[in-house]
Amino acid sequence: MTSAGDYYDHLETREPEQRELALFSLLPDFLGRVKESAPAWSAHLESVDAGDVTSREALARLPVMRKGDLKRLQLARPPLGGLSLNEDMPAGRVFMSPGPIFEPEGLAEDWWRSARALYAAGFRKGDLVHNTFAYHLTPGGWILDAGARALGCTVIPAGPGNTEQQLECIAHLKPNAYVGVPDYLKILLDKAETAGRPISSFKRALVSGGALFPSLRQEYRERGIRTYQVYATADAGIIAYESQALEGMIIDEGVIVEIVRPGTGDPVPAGEVGEVVVTTFNRYYPMIRLATGDLSAIMEGQSACGRTNTRIKGWMGRADQTTKVKGMFVHPEQVATVAARHPEISRLRLVVGRDGETDVMTLHAEAETSDPSLAEKIAQTVQDVTKLRGAVELVPPGSLPNDGKVIADERDYTT
Repeated sequence: MTSAGDYYDHLETREPEQRELALFSLLPDFLGRVKESAPAWSAHLESVDAGDVTSREALARLPVMRKGDLKRLQLARPPLGGLSLNEDMPAGRVFMSPGPIFEPEGLAEDWWRSARALYAAGFRKGDLVHNTFAYHLTPGGWILDAGARALGCTVIPAGPGNTEQQLECIAHLKPNAYVGVPDYLKILLDKAETAGRPISSFKRALVSGGALFPSLRQEYRERGIRTYQVYATADAGIIAYESQALEGMIIDEGVIVEIVRPGTGDPVPAGEVGEVVVTTFNRYYPMIRLATGDLSAIMEGQSACGRTNTRIKGWMGRADQTTKVKGMFVHPEQVATVAARHPEISRLRLVVGRDGETDVMTLHAEAETSDPSLAEKIAQTVQDVTKLRGAVELVPPGSLPNDGKVIADERDYTT
């Protein structure tokens, strides 16, 4: 049995046809303003008649915008590449994500629209939220911080790392909610138990930036923590989120999501895996058919929780070889950078796996030598380039597969 209090607002339970009509009634005028006010979008959509874009079929004929395009445009025209509806820097914040790609945050409350996802995960006014997403340069911490405060929660801006200090803070303040990457919560819980001061205050968690494996979700449940996932990007904000039904991820009310064949802008049938493409209605920094590089699939039917928006299956990997490790993207170009700094090595392959419930990565490097000092130097370069620690294994020349793959994600997402 559900009630009005189970939902963030009435938009979540609209008839699907009503939602579709509302979104595509807004889109033509919105596209017109975007073309008129943002030079980069004007050029990108030059051949598009905004008044004609009144359906998904019409939207699918628009060109996609890729992350590489954002970087190229911003390099050519600082600070934001002519992608904003106001060329002046916003009065809020501006962030730098890996790439680098720069993203603004305006002054509007809950700029990233995360309150809805937090509400669906059971967060309510008065909760004390321990936020372990980064607050430094990247927007991760601020995305959930803004939504939590919009709900009336109090936020502890913990950020990542400094685990001992975090445990001291948790022991004193006893937060009842956690947000962060999935496996850092386990680190906190395990270290607290080892130190003889187990954490019992956490009752709910909203995680992102990495896969929440079923075994890890079950472990958290056994420890009294109900854990949900949210899917977001720095460019588009919240895209989809889990509800207490735990049946896929429900698309946010403020975006249009398409699943397309990777490398194209062509939508695929429901159930087929493809690349997530998102259109936002942000009046300062819009995204029109942004290709995220993430893979997912549309699910048939509606969630048992009563929310009527379309569901996707969640994050199912990358359309390219990019992957996420401990909430950080690792790109093939970064592996190439490591190779360029060490002429002693030839072919490289970065293998991503799991050690228990923790992400681990090992760089296999072909070299004529097995000198441990070379492995140590390469490991330091890996950390410098990716901002993540990884092991290095030197292997004989010709021993790595010649399949063009430089990043191999060997994690099993079903267990």
